[in-house]
Amino acid sequence: MRWTARVLTTMVALLLTVTMAGAAYAQKAGGVLRIYHRDSPASMSIHEEGTVGVLLPMMGVFSNLMLYDQHVAQNSTQSIVPELATKWTWNADYTALTFTLREGVKWHDGQNFTADDVKCTFDLLIGQGKDRLRLNYRESWWVNVEGTTVNGPLEATVRLKRPQPGLLALLASGETPMYPCHVPTRVMRQAPIGTGPFKFVEYKPNQSIKLARNPDYWKPGRPYLDAVEYTIIPNRSTALLGFIAGKFDMTFPNEVTVPLMADVKAQAPHAICQMTPTSETVGMLINRTVPPFDNAELRRAMALTLDRKSFIDILGQGFGDMGGMMLPPPEGVWGMGPEMLATLPGYDGNVRKNREEARAIMHRLGYGPDKRIAVKMAVRNIPVYRDPGTILIDQLKEIYIDAELDTTETATWVPKLIKKDYVIGLNVLGNPVDDPDVVFYQNHVCDSKRNYTGHCNRDLDRKIDQQSMEPDPVKRKQLVLEIDQTLQVEMARPIIYHRRAATCWQPEVKGLTMMVNSQYNGWRMEDVWLDR
Repeated sequence: MRWTARVLTTMVALLLTVTMAGAAYAQKAGGVLRIYHRDSPASMSIHEEGTVGVLLPMMGVFSNLMLYDQHVAQNSTQSIVPELATKWTWNADYTALTFTLREGVKWHDGQNFTADDVKCTFDLLIGQGKDRLRLNYRESWWVNVEGTTVNGPLEATVRLKRPQPGLLALLASGETPMYPCHVPTRVMRQAPIGTGPFKFVEYKPNQSIKLARNPDYWKPGRPYLDAVEYTIIPNRSTALLGFIAGKFDMTFPNEVTVPLMADVKAQAPHAICQMTPTSETVGMLINRTVPPFDNAELRRAMALTLDRKSFIDILGQGFGDMGGMMLPPPEGVWGMGPEMLATLPGYDGNVRKNREEARAIMHRLGYGPDKRIAVKMAVRNIPVYRDPGTILIDQLKEIYIDAELDTTETATWVPKLIKKDYVIGLNVLGNPVDDPDVVFYQNHVCDSKRNYTGHCNRDLDRKIDQQSMEPDPVKRKQLVLEIDQTLQVEMARPIIYHRRAATCWQPEVKGLTMMVNSQYNGWRMEDVWLDR
C-alpha cells in the first residue's frame, strides 16, 4: 500500500508540475517572500558548508554553469538546462568537458564573469587555487578533476583523470555555483557575491538572512520578487504558528511532519502543503575505530535490532521509505526496489527474529542484562535528529546498549563527524544529487573525509570507479545496485529509513516546484512570485 501511495504521490506531483508549467500566469512583480529558517549556519559560503540551511537562502545568490530545470520535479540528466554555460561538449572518451559561456554576465559588484572565474572555482574545489576553502565539504566530488584550461574569455575546458559521464549531474546541483576570482573566500563566508537573481544583503545569526532583487540579473525579467527574507526560529512549533498566523509565506522545506501538517490544515485550511521525499536518509553512525564498536559482530547486532517500520510509523505516521543508500523508486532513479531490499540483513520485517539473532551475538560477546554498554549518542541539535535519536536509543536497549543523547550545534556538527569525535550517532544525511557519484564518493570511498564511520573496502572503491566511468545507463544502474547491496550487507552506515515530510506555503506563492528526489536543487527562486 505504501508503495502504491508513493507511485500516486509522484504521479500527482509530476502532473502538477506539467500543469503549472503550461498555465498562462500573469506574473506580478514585487513583494517580499518570507520564509522561516530552522537554525543559524556557520557561514554563507555554499562551497564551505554541508547543510540545506545554507543552500536554501544562498542558491538564489549564485548561478551554475548548468542547472536542473526548476520546474521539473524529478532531477535527472534529461532535466539539466544551460545557465552560465550556453552549451557544453564532451571529447570522445569523456575526459574533457568544454563550456561555451554566456556573454554580458556581471557579478553583483559589477565585474564581468569570464572563463577565468570558471577556472578559479574548480581550482578552489580541487585545492589548486591561490585561495583556500576553510573546509571543502564536497572535496570528494572533484577528485577526478585534473584541472581547467581557459580557451578565451568565454570558453573553458575541465579536464578529467578518467572518464566520468555523470559529472553533469554534479555540475547541475545547487551546491556547485561559480565563485568570483576577485573575491576572497573569507569575504564569501560573510558577504557572498554571485551572479544570481538575488543579491546578499545581510546575515544576523539567530535573527535573519536577507536577500534583495538583482536589477542587473543576466536573465531578462527575472526575478519577480523584490526580496527574500529568512527569519531564524529554532523552535519548530513557534515557527509553524507564525506560518499559520500568516507571518510567513513558506515553511522551511521538508520540515513539516505528518502530525504538524494536520495542524496546519486544521488551522490554516487555505495553505498548500506537499509531502515529498526529503532526499535525506536517517542512518546510524558507528565509529569503527573505537572499542567495542570495532567488532564487526557487535555492529551487526546493532543493525539487526533496528525496527525500521516503527521509525516510519512514529515519526511519519506511515510516510517514509525503506531503502539503501540510494533513494528508492519511484522518485529515486538509482535505488533498490522492495524485492531486493527484502534480501538484506534486517530488512525482512521480522523484528522479533532479527532481535533474537542480535541478542545471541551480544551473549557470545559477553554482554547481557547484567553487563551492558553505556555510551553517548551524538546527534545534531535539531528535531529531525533528536526525535529519531530517541527512538534509536530505545531500540538499542533491546541488545543491552544504554545510550544517552549528546547534542551538537549545527555549526560544529559536520566537523565533529569528520574528526570522528563520536562513538555512535544518528545522522540525517542529505544527498544533494540523486546520482551515485555524489552518494558513493562523498560518503563511502575509503579516502573521503565524509566517510564518517571509517568503513573501507578497496575492491568496492574500484567498483565505484567502474560505475562512474560507465556511459551506458542500464549497465551503470546494475553496478550501482550491486554496490548499494554490498554497502548494506557490510553495514557501512546502516540506513534506518528515507524521510518524507511536507513543505507548506500560502496560496499567494506561485511558480514554486518541489523537487521529488532532492531538496537541494530547487531554490533559485527566480520564477517565484506573489499573487497579492
